[in-house]
Amino acid sequence: MTVTKQMKLGAFLPPPGHHVAAWRHPHAVPDGGVNLAYYVELAKMAERGKFDLMFLSDGAGVRHTYKEAEDLSRWGRVTHFEPITLLSALAAATKHLGLTATASTSYNEPFNIARKFASLDYLSDGRAGWNVVTSATDIEAKNFGLDKQMDHTLRYQRAREFMKVTTGLWDSWEDDAFIYDKTNGRNFDPQKMHVLNHSGEFFKVRGPLNVPRPIQGYPVIVQAGASADGQDFAAQWGEVIFTAAQTLEEAQKFYRRIKQQLAKYGRAPDDVKVMPGIFPVVSRTLEEAKAKYQALQDLVIPEIGLALLSGHLGEDIIDVSKFPLDEPLPDMSQTSGSTSRQKLIIDKAKREGLTVRQLYLSIVGGRGHCVVIGTPETVADLLENWFLNEGADGFNIMPPVLPDGLNDFVDMVIPELQHRGLFRKEYEGKTLRENLGLKRPAFGDAKQRILKE
Repeated sequence: MTVTKQMKLGAFLPPPGHHVAAWRHPHAVPDGGVNLAYYVELAKMAERGKFDLMFLSDGAGVRHTYKEAEDLSRWGRVTHFEPITLLSALAAATKHLGLTATASTSYNEPFNIARKFASLDYLSDGRAGWNVVTSATDIEAKNFGLDKQMDHTLRYQRAREFMKVTTGLWDSWEDDAFIYDKTNGRNFDPQKMHVLNHSGEFFKVRGPLNVPRPIQGYPVIVQAGASADGQDFAAQWGEVIFTAAQTLEEAQKFYRRIKQQLAKYGRAPDDVKVMPGIFPVVSRTLEEAKAKYQALQDLVIPEIGLALLSGHLGEDIIDVSKFPLDEPLPDMSQTSGSTSRQKLIIDKAKREGLTVRQLYLSIVGGRGHCVVIGTPETVADLLENWFLNEGADGFNIMPPVLPDGLNDFVDMVIPELQHRGLFRKEYEGKTLRENLGLKRPAFGDAKQRILKE
């Protein structure tokens, strides 16, 4: 089979890795979350593998559910750099890798976000991406003068207005506004400056932004919501969509639904890249790969496995630690937390008949995403199958433990994908948009999507 299209790859890199017990692995870097040299090593490794982007998740506070400091002390990833600050440093250490960070619309202001990501786009010569989240925990809300998070619908209403303001601020200046005419003493063409003067339900922002229009027009917009609100938001604004699916059938269902929804906002299927998360454990033999995975599973602290399961199902339900470990998960309704993740986990428990213990052990690695354990050929087979059968445009790779898991993928899986003609051998462009195959938005492009709401 001759393959002409190329899959896109993101490297999802939260030190010490995605497995909840990764921090206990002998090769894990204990202070990785606040170690710049370590992040530089990871970024350069991803760039060596020709990844489109590296992705940093974030939350507005310590996101683990805990009652006492003793509980919190058993988690591996408690403190870490603010991601936009970190990516600004990594911009100087890389040349091609896209730099994508999470920032919340619930606990930020549009002007600050527009300014920071426009600045990152310039610092990186056009490689910035913003993962837009609404935040979903009471823990974060309590750091901003609130007792509880806003309800799901209100969070998305705020997010939609946030995007109007942010993209409007990125359009404060036309692309050729700054002429730097020393002879006539004119810095910019005043006809090409546009004052936003936004006044809405959540925000009142005058503008203009004090950074020129970003190199990419707008930094690449990444989104990961899978609820009805989240999917509609993604159809309007998303350009890369991170999602979770356990099977090809689940991936296809989401992929086709998102692509169909784009037309509502005057967008084409190729305007969005759907990239499910994949948790790969790879080695030269299946036995070695299984041993790697089991070594991590053996490091899981039961209390942490249960706490992780409780967090994914929602803080406002009964603590799952009260349920019998070796009996099935009781029926429960969805909550106002991350509703898409809840549904995936509840469906998985029912589909596979898992006990509470088996369920938490099943999510401590992939955390609701697809887990594949095997040889480079096995991993490549799964990626190829999803990619060629409308399950994905690419994948967000979630290494089990860092740096080993990323290095294994770069050294073993990337060459197999390249051999099959599925993945690049060299970067195609200079900007993140160019490498992802996304068009650069024209000045005022966002207004057309807003008018279709």
